[in-house]
Amino acid sequence: MERIYVDHAATTPMHPAVIEKMAMSMADYFGNPSSIHSYGREARKIVDEARLGIARSIGAKETELIFTSGGTEADNYAIFGAAEANQANGKHIITTAIEHHAVLHACQELERRGFEVTYLPVDENGRISLSDFQQSLRDDTILVTIMYGNNEVGAIQPIAEIGEILSEHQAVFHTDAVQAYGMEKIDVNELKVDLLSVSAHKINGPKGIGFLYSKNGIKLISRTFGGDQERKRRAGTENVPAIIGFFEAVKLMEQDREKRRDQYKLYKETLVDTLKAYPIQFTVNGSLETSLPHVLNLSFPGTNVEALLVNLDLAGIAASSGSACTAGAVEPSHVLVSMFGKESYKLTNSIRFSFGVSNTVEQIKKVGEEMAKIVQRLTTK
Repeated sequence: MERIYVDHAATTPMHPAVIEKMAMSMADYFGNPSSIHSYGREARKIVDEARLGIARSIGAKETELIFTSGGTEADNYAIFGAAEANQANGKHIITTAIEHHAVLHACQELERRGFEVTYLPVDENGRISLSDFQQSLRDDTILVTIMYGNNEVGAIQPIAEIGEILSEHQAVFHTDAVQAYGMEKIDVNELKVDLLSVSAHKINGPKGIGFLYSKNGIKLISRTFGGDQERKRRAGTENVPAIIGFFEAVKLMEQDREKRRDQYKLYKETLVDTLKAYPIQFTVNGSLETSLPHVLNLSFPGTNVEALLVNLDLAGIAASSGSACTAGAVEPSHVLVSMFGKESYKLTNSIRFSFGVSNTVEQIKKVGEEMAKIVQRLTTK
């Protein structure tokens, strides 16, 4: 049985070229980049080259890139670092109700520490209202953290418009671009963001490495203490193999980003069209037009998400839901709750399909056919 992986928004398989580069680096560049001897200098040189290349992928300077252990650390560093550095100017923060938990839980922790957080609502397409945002903005707002593209339904937020609004305001602007990086062309100068988070394992790079873009001049309180690595902003010996692997993944991504975008849009259309050929009911959660090209969230009335996922797995198909299953209990996705309300039937029957470079049109057709058969079985009285 062919196994089909359509859960790339959760993580992506490492590209063979990335694995090869990392394996080579473990043998050839094992020196500590902080050491002054030749082994250290060789490691430092290749880390600096990677930093410059990755920074250029978002229109940034190499001095504005802080390597982290991934998206969660980058989000936490941005949110806690900016809030603590600027609290003398106010304690108000604006975010959205559909952020990744790395942002939501960080904001909730800041609330426990005396900060005030406004959670902007979203419409049924998963997008905030700029009017709501402007009405929430206050003189004492010190941080705005709004994700670029949502990890569950793919909804893209008006980041450039928000950046323009904040250009004359004191608030530091952070965006979690973990899902968007590699899919959308990102230029931090055009977007007017101050902080931006990325993780390598979403673009066929290794897990355990990411970066925080921090615009020169932005004040952040450090989260780690030790050596002087990352221009004294993040202590700890650099993960040289992971950084090298990250850079290789970035180069591969930049070579064919537009091709990938077109391919994933085709996959969306193929999956929807395949399902339409069967006598089943389903709806798209969100908008096909204002969403990331690789994420498609679908609701199947009359079914149960756990049964859907189990049956998909038995058919060799790996997808996911926005629900977290803990000890047999299903907690509804906070994203879908924000979009459709706590009583919506969609909370218990929605599946996320997310595409990647290893997929083919034939695979997506197979996913649609198997999904339709499963839905038919589960809804037959």
